[in-house]
Amino acid sequence: MDSHKIETTDPKGYANSVELAESVNVSASQETDPNELRRGLQARHISMIAIGGTIGTGLFMASGRAITNGGPGGALVAYVVLGFLVYSVMMSLGEMAAYIPVAGSFAHFASRFADPSLGFCVGWVYWANWAVGVAVQLTGVAIIMEFWLPDFPSVVWSVICLVILIALNVFPVKNYGEIEYWLSFVKVLTVVIFVIVGLCVVTGTAGGDNIGTRNFHLEGGAFPNGFMGFFNVLLTAAFSFNGVEIVGIAAGESSNPHKNVPLAINQVFWRVVVLYVLCILVIGLCIPYTDPNLLRGSDDVSVSPFTLVFSLAGAEWAAHLMNAIILVTMISAGNSGIYSSSRTLLALAENGSAPRFFKRLNRWDVPLWCVLASCIIGCLAFLTSLFSSGVVFTWLTNLTSVAGLVAWVSISITHIRFRLGYRKQKLPYDQLPYKSPFFPLPDLFVILIGFIVMFGQGYHAFEQPIDGADVVASYIGVILAIVLYLGHKVIMRPAFVKSLDMDFTTGTIYIDHAKKAAEEKPPMKKRVLTFIYNCIA
Repeated sequence: MDSHKIETTDPKGYANSVELAESVNVSASQETDPNELRRGLQARHISMIAIGGTIGTGLFMASGRAITNGGPGGALVAYVVLGFLVYSVMMSLGEMAAYIPVAGSFAHFASRFADPSLGFCVGWVYWANWAVGVAVQLTGVAIIMEFWLPDFPSVVWSVICLVILIALNVFPVKNYGEIEYWLSFVKVLTVVIFVIVGLCVVTGTAGGDNIGTRNFHLEGGAFPNGFMGFFNVLLTAAFSFNGVEIVGIAAGESSNPHKNVPLAINQVFWRVVVLYVLCILVIGLCIPYTDPNLLRGSDDVSVSPFTLVFSLAGAEWAAHLMNAIILVTMISAGNSGIYSSSRTLLALAENGSAPRFFKRLNRWDVPLWCVLASCIIGCLAFLTSLFSSGVVFTWLTNLTSVAGLVAWVSISITHIRFRLGYRKQKLPYDQLPYKSPFFPLPDLFVILIGFIVMFGQGYHAFEQPIDGADVVASYIGVILAIVLYLGHKVIMRPAFVKSLDMDFTTGTIYIDHAKKAAEEKPPMKKRVLTFIYNCIA
């Protein structure tokens, strides 16, 4: 991006060439350069954007398959493991994004602190991940509308939804953040109500049947398929959690990244991880893992796990209610997908890895061409007119979940290089607005589990008889990443970034600790109310 460089020096003489895309103050954000993105997102917008991209089809429809594959215990443990993995990714990304708040941070950080080829690879993989993720949501919309209008061409609903998503993403980012906030609020409220109703069903308060832990003691126990059942759930869980890393993308348009990014990281962890784990627990308690409807839930919302639990509570209208909520959910998730993919494509263009015309912004400082390019991939949803919606949905699920793992592993590798370079240059740690704890253990955990899941999730494709199409479908995300990385490395021949050559100056915002300490703290009452508001909002 074009930028304004401001030289600042702390009392100790530590100079920083601070490249400010825009002022971090909300009041100054209105005076942005016409070629820059506006910093119009607040902390509540950023956290809800991440939630909006996460709570979607993976939870509402695909969670039943996880219970069937791993059993109630195996699914629960798998989601807990993936929850910690995702939080580790967010801590690593949050440290870099709060220090250097730029749009499309994955590719930028990878090129800047690790390897330009890695930046090229993760940028295009992540763009494809969310661009195809939009198609997943459009395909899901077709499935939802078939519930009410089975004879109406499903492709029409995909087109209508695509037009709505384009309209939502061409206006100022503040409006986008506000719309996404309320769409996501509906989803979070639904999940909270589901957990409460589910616990009432388990205790017999609703439905009249005291289920208790009965379904954890069926034949085979809580882990009927053993370790392989648990392992099979990891891929489903990875798809479900795909999207929390949008916090790093949104940091480039945050009104105050030093404050908003760390706050959003903590909020997203409790809201997403805890809610996901509680949902899996409730489903495992209420519905036997042997129920065939759990497998059908990915294709038919009338028997999705959420619908089944509400039905157990006596809500005969549950299918229609969940159908409407899941429709809103998919529009919201697709909205976040277009936002993150367009900003990633913008970053690729600024780094010279994509055509220059993608850098152009419209009158509202939105990368219009990036939005349109990302939406074109949504045409994949048109496959629903040629094949059954469930088949396409399952295929796209595999593609996007593996690509998400590629992005997570790349973030952790980049963070390790970031910390090593920061220490090698002997820079002050008090200039990091957020510090990832327990370094480097979380990064090593992500890399280990990520590689195991990426290369092991397709083992079933090698069982006799071997089907080449299944093998390709299982590893298409990994294949794409390898081809992009090696292709860029062979053609461009970039060198690995050395620790002493890393740029820790451009784009950073200096923290004046003396001024910060001199600022008067708000009264205790106001701090308590602010904390409560942040937890709720």
